[in-house]
Amino acid sequence: MNDYHERLAKLLLERNELLSYHQARTWVELMWEDFETTAAKAGRDYLGSEMTERIVRQWIENYGDRLHDFVAKNPKYKEYLKPDKTSLN
Repeated sequence: MNDYHERLAKLLLERNELLSYHQARTWVELMWEDFETTAAKAGRDYLGSEMTERIVRQWIENYGDRLHDFVAKNPKYKEYLKPDKTSLN
């Protein structure tokens, strides 16, 4: 699963220069978990990591360049996505 998250974090960084690596990785992990949790709550069969990667990739391609705006409108996620003080980005 680490490989999936790594690939998706790199894709997100390509789409959104305003995010640090830590923030991009956190976004990927949140989206991954959200998709799998929502599917499970809906009673859907588990379709595997490949399907989750495909969905998260689609979200990144559609919304990745605007994810930093999401925090401003949803303070609940602010703690997860604080700027990384150790990062230069």
